[in-house]
Amino acid sequence: MKNLPSERNVSRRHLMQTAGAAAAGAFLLREAVAQDENPAAQVADRGADIRITALRAYRLGGRVYVKIETNKDIHGWGEITQSEPNVAKTLVLSLFNLLEGENPTRIEHLWQKLYRAHRDIRGGPLMTHAISAIDEALWDITGKAWGVPVYRLLGGPTREKIRMYPSPTAYKIGPGGPRPFAASPREIKGMVDHVAAIRKRLGPDGAIMVDAHCAFPPPHVIQLAAAIQPYDILFLEEPAVPGNIEVFKRIKEQVRIPLATGERDRTIWGMIPYLQERCIDILQPDVGHTGGISQVKKIATLAEAWFVPLVPHSSSTLLGLTASLHVTASIPLFLIHEGGKGHDQAGVVKKNWEVSKDGYASLPQGPGLGVEIDEKKVRKLDSAPQKAYRWPSGKNPDGSVADY
Repeated sequence: MKNLPSERNVSRRHLMQTAGAAAAGAFLLREAVAQDENPAAQVADRGADIRITALRAYRLGGRVYVKIETNKDIHGWGEITQSEPNVAKTLVLSLFNLLEGENPTRIEHLWQKLYRAHRDIRGGPLMTHAISAIDEALWDITGKAWGVPVYRLLGGPTREKIRMYPSPTAYKIGPGGPRPFAASPREIKGMVDHVAAIRKRLGPDGAIMVDAHCAFPPPHVIQLAAAIQPYDILFLEEPAVPGNIEVFKRIKEQVRIPLATGERDRTIWGMIPYLQERCIDILQPDVGHTGGISQVKKIATLAEAWFVPLVPHSSSTLLGLTASLHVTASIPLFLIHEGGKGHDQAGVVKKNWEVSKDGYASLPQGPGLGVEIDEKKVRKLDSAPQKAYRWPSGKNPDGSVADY
């Protein structure tokens, strides 16, 4: 016959089980109270139920302003620049088909959805410029939803101010139009004299940049670079037309001043060859050309691996320029930003950053991009009679087509 447990043992076991259950209950209760008191548990995901409800596009001369609206009374703005405005407006309105009902704070997801949507229209300037404006607007919305400037969402500022040009301490010399295949002594002397005059005006601490603008054929660039080398140029911009990396390599082999390019290259994939072939010293992505804030941030990280700094290009009004300042504020390797004090000829944008006398812009403040748009004026300009878009047409003296 098996031994039965004594009453004492049963009572002890029951007591231990009861005590264990009580302790477990007390532990769970303490955990629940701690979670209620934990500040992290009190943070609500303010972006969880926000949805895109509308996209509006307004033509302002050669530009298109894009407004994205949501169900939470939060909206964002972006700008399409350097594109055929009628085509750009139609295209961005069509892209709303991929955005309607989506959460605008899923910025990376929506960027991929837009960029990879149509296998035969992937990339290219028309599509990427439109995506750039949408991306700017999505970051604007997300910053407003969280109540912080966009650069806070990008990792926070890496600098307290941003050097700009043109300014009293920095100046870029333009090409002045298409140039011949090889330079004459008169042409070289004219450019050298111009550089020398700017150096004298700015002094030894000033920054001088020379923009070849893809308008100087390679032999002309090589001649020019050798002639202006003694004046310590910060960089020579766009030394060749994008598309053939071998041309950039050939120029790099013979030029001894820093070379910069990137305003006409789009996304990280357009920048990789310059870095891999080590034929460019500075990258110049444009937030309105390359895919928006999202892509400029990625390009900066990619370039950092090669220790190549950014000099962001800007052809935008104060809206796009402010978007560019946000991403510039968050990157580690940076030299100078194009745009000076910015421009807004239509008077529709109110910014909250300023440029000091020594040429530094303060960081944008306020949630999102931190700009105010006079939508009433934007609508009025959009509905007014528009001038027909005039396509650029560079020509050589003999009437043949020239790059510019």
